[in-house]
Amino acid sequence: MNSYRQIESTLKEILEVIKPLQEDWVTRFKIIDELREIVRSIESLRGATVEPFGSFVSNLFTRWGDLDISVEVSYGSCISSAGKKQKQTILKELLRALRKKGGWLGIQFIPSARVPILKSVSKWQNISCDISIDNLQGQIKSKFLFWLCEIDGRFRDMVLLVKEWAKANGINNPKTGTFNSYSLTLLVIFHFQTCVPPILPPLKELYPTNVVDDLTGTKVMQRDVLHKYVRLTLPGLDHVGS
Repeated sequence: MNSYRQIESTLKEILEVIKPLQEDWVTRFKIIDELREIVRSIESLRGATVEPFGSFVSNLFTRWGDLDISVEVSYGSCISSAGKKQKQTILKELLRALRKKGGWLGIQFIPSARVPILKSVSKWQNISCDISIDNLQGQIKSKFLFWLCEIDGRFRDMVLLVKEWAKANGINNPKTGTFNSYSLTLLVIFHFQTCVPPILPPLKELYPTNVVDDLTGTKVMQRDVLHKYVRLTLPGLDHVGS
């Protein structure tokens, strides 16, 4: 029993260190606001919006976590209207705007990635930012994970601890053949689903149809996917992210 209490006490201490403080939230909102200003300054991106996703939206980020950003363009009515080449062009324009603004370090454009991405580090607490175009899939994944956090707070604590453990042991870098944060989160989900009794339900109870199929169609239809079944499965959470 004493060993159990020692472990529990140690884990709580780790969580106290890695959980974001109010200032960490404020810093990320400042970055998002600055990116919105930059996007508004680009003539070809009139009407575009800046939407955070990833661990920040799912509430699974640590104090030092990266910030994922999707620039939602207004070309046409379908997400598919912004093809890979067009996304690369937009990111090049954004790269020039970031350099002109100043305060953004280590800007790196990765056009050949499966999802073209612009990486940079903000002057605000040196937070790393990954910027992509029309990344609705990332936004949906993030909100699913947020809903799981709302079901049971232990899920968030476990994800943060597992991510920190993986970082400490050098197994949190997909470039070296190890896990990315999303893979580690999926392992935690599986563990929580297979506990006796289970802590989390099967994901099909949260979203009973195929998300990929539902992502076809107009942008309005695609965003409706985020709310399609939430009212039925998680009352009171349908306002999240709206």
